[in-house]
Parts: sequence; structure tokens; C-alpha cells
Amino acid sequence: MPTTTKKQSTKKTTKKSTKKTTKKAVKTAVTKAATTKAATKKPAKPAKKAITLAAKPVAKKPAKKPAPKAAAKATGLIEVGSSAPAFSAVNAAGKTVTLASLKGKPFVLYFYPADDTPGCTVEACAFRDNRPKFAKVGCEILGVSPDSVDSHKAFDAKYKLGLTLLADVPGKDGVPPVAAAFGVWQEKNMYGKKYMGIVRTTYVVAKDGTVAARFDRVKVEGHAAEVLAAVAKLG
Repeated sequence: MPTTTKKQSTKKTTKKSTKKTTKKAVKTAVTKAATTKAATKKPAKPAKKAITLAAKPVAKKPAKKPAPKAAAKATGLIEVGSSAPAFSAVNAAGKTVTLASLKGKPFVLYFYPADDTPGCTVEACAFRDNRPKFAKVGCEILGVSPDSVDSHKAFDAKYKLGLTLLADVPGKDGVPPVAAAFGVWQEKNMYGKKYMGIVRTTYVVAKDGTVAARFDRVKVEGHAAEVLAAVAKLG
């Protein structure tokens, strides 16, 4: 009887020991697995820093440049059929020429910018070459520019013009009076620079002092022939 009890006791002890050992082994395995999983787990990525982008400045559209003003239109020009305005100017010989002194015969009054410049020289020489034809119909040719009497003398002598060149010398206000009276002193534009000057213009004045023809913004090539044709129509 005592022997059986001892065996049973030994069995129970062994069973408890085995169970305890099994629990401990399971607990150890679970702990080890958890540790391993934690060790192998990827570290959390650090939070991305917020990137603040500076606002791009809005490009301002360049202000529109004001459109350049157009050159002044011809104003104050004497209309065909109107009376020519009275004028007085000195020629290259130092003699004063007036509208009254020319009355009773037709004449050509051509305005040009300056003596001895390319276009003005071509124009003057063309009138020179046609002077006999103008003389045949009793028409005098008068050239007008803001140049001095001495300048006209030199210009006439250099090209043997034989024309009546009037010195329309500017006054204190800088305006040549004859050119202003005939409306040919106007605003001009060269390479964007504006200034006042003579706009090349020719008047044909009849015997009675009225304007018979007018040529605006003259192109010098062939101009003398055009004017001669207009004079021929006066009869």
C-alpha cells in the first residue's frame, strides 16, 4: 500500500514537472518569437518634413508703350483757287521780292529744306535745266528755304542755277515767316525724332495772285516737268 502511494506521488510530481516545463518552454518560445518579430520589424520612417514652397512671384506684364504719335498732317496749306498770302523776302542779290512785285505774271514758288543737300540740289538743278521752257511762257521760278543770303549765293554759284532763291530767315521764334504763311513749316519725324522743318511743297501762282496748283510732299525726280505742265495749262 505505501509502495503504490509513492509511485502515484512520483507520477504526479513528474507530470507537474513536465507540465511546468512545457508551459515554461511555450512561454519562452512565445517571448522569443515576439522579440524576434520586434527585432525584424522595419523601423518606422521618420515623418516627412513639410516643405514650404515659396510662392512664385507673378510676372507683371510690361506696361504697353503709348503708340507714337503720327507726324503732323499738312495744315494751313493754301488751297487751290485761294489768294496767295502776301510775303516779303530777300534774294541772293540782296533785293527784296514781294507778292506785289510779282503781280501780273505767273510764278513758281517752291519750298525746300536746305541749300546744297542731295534732294534739294537735284530739285534745283532740274528747275535750272527747264528754266528756258519756263521763261518761254513768262513764268519765273523762285526757291525758298530758311538759309541765309550768303548760303543762297554759294549754292547758286556752285551749280550755276540762275534761279531766284529767297532767304526765309527764321525770326526770334525760330519760325521762317514765308514758310509759315504758306503752311509748309510743319512737324517732321526722322528716325523717331520729331522736329519742325520745311515740308517740300511747290505752288504755282497765276497772274492774278491766286494759287493755280499745289504739289505736296514733293518727290524731286521728275518734279520740274510736272510743274511745267501745270504752268502750261495757265495759257
